[in-house]
Amino acid sequence: MITTVLAFLLTLGVLIVIHEYGHYRVAVACGVKVLRFSVGFGRVLWRRQSHPEATEFVLCALPLGGYVRMLDTREGGVPAAQRSMAFDLQSLPRRTAIVAAGPLANLLLAVLLFASACWIGIDEPKALLAAPTVGTPADQAGLRAADWVRAASRDGEQWQDIDSMTDLRWQITQAVLDGENLNLRISQRDGHGLRDVRLELSRLQSREIDAQLLQRIGLAGTYSEPVLGDVRAGGAGAAAGLRQGDRVLAVDDRPVPDAQALRERIRASVQDGQARSQRWTLERAGQKLEVDVTPRLVEDGNRRIGRIEAFIGQPPEMVNVRRGPIEGLSEGVTRTWEVSALTVRMLGRMLIGEASLKNLSGPLTIADYAGQSVQQGLAYYLGFLALVSVSLGVLNLLPLPMLDGGHLMYYLFEAITGRPISDVWLARLQRGGFALLMMMMSVALFNDVARLLGLH
Repeated sequence: MITTVLAFLLTLGVLIVIHEYGHYRVAVACGVKVLRFSVGFGRVLWRRQSHPEATEFVLCALPLGGYVRMLDTREGGVPAAQRSMAFDLQSLPRRTAIVAAGPLANLLLAVLLFASACWIGIDEPKALLAAPTVGTPADQAGLRAADWVRAASRDGEQWQDIDSMTDLRWQITQAVLDGENLNLRISQRDGHGLRDVRLELSRLQSREIDAQLLQRIGLAGTYSEPVLGDVRAGGAGAAAGLRQGDRVLAVDDRPVPDAQALRERIRASVQDGQARSQRWTLERAGQKLEVDVTPRLVEDGNRRIGRIEAFIGQPPEMVNVRRGPIEGLSEGVTRTWEVSALTVRMLGRMLIGEASLKNLSGPLTIADYAGQSVQQGLAYYLGFLALVSVSLGVLNLLPLPMLDGGHLMYYLFEAITGRPISDVWLARLQRGGFALLMMMMSVALFNDVARLLGLH
């Protein structure tokens, strides 16, 4: 819990400071006087100001944002000698640059963070496929357990190497969003038997990008051998005589290709509300034997499934994905652009009702993921920080009042008409923008709570 809280505070602190520093640095470069640089809102916990005319740097109690307050004639009297340093009296290009600098600083940070993660190297699951669910696009394409995905292509001509399961999931997500099919270049686990298959993703009834997407396609898991791990004493598996290290070859004379298929057979052992006995063929210490296994009946949501109370499978085979200096920086730019484009498209689809509002996440989800990524290592945390930085940058560029993008829209109106938006309309837009932001934050917080309660 402490790790999660500290990781969350570090995440917010870094992103807020970088965002506000973008505004601050460009404002100073444009000759604008910055009165206060604040991280957080509310009661001031820490304050520093080198002299009365210098910028005041403060840290406040509520760390859910920040601001840079500049000299502005609209907020009070400005001495004649300082009017040239007032923000609202600057030229339109300068005001635009100052406002845009915050979100752009977040996007630049994301590039450096993604690149740093590539330079450090990340251990990710190898793109070895688990047995696809029967009837899914992966099953219809002829994919099998332990198939190794080597490359992907939309048109079958230009291929992109697949370094890990993360790369494969990203390619699938992009193809589903575009409503296009995806060609995969596959080999056997040992690298032999190269062949091409075609995932018919354009036929999916739903283009919803959610946690069940890969499951609907049939690629929910990575390959794991059907070997038993820890067998809980007193459980159904122990009662049947199963032992750690047993390799399951078949269930009811049907071959078991991998751990995922075995888990599905166990869950499906329930018929007519009762768990039925299964005949398992095992390999133990080089010898083959058969045992009868009766899974224990358990409730899983609104259905009943079978469980043997044993760990099934082995950790997935991992690969270290690492890039050189130039290649890593290029990857950082590419990934930032792709994630930014994906974020905008998802927001657009939610706006028109083609994507669920469940995709909106709030501070509780960010805190949870921050804690998990820190525990996985520095490279994982940097990648997570980059994703949140992209989201913050893109969100602030949206043309909504109260956000930087809203101010940029005001300046666009001024550039076209030659006059600024009237104070009356500005007040109306600000109120509307505040209401919209409060609604989005409420939905995001509701989604966070629903996820914690297992409702999403």
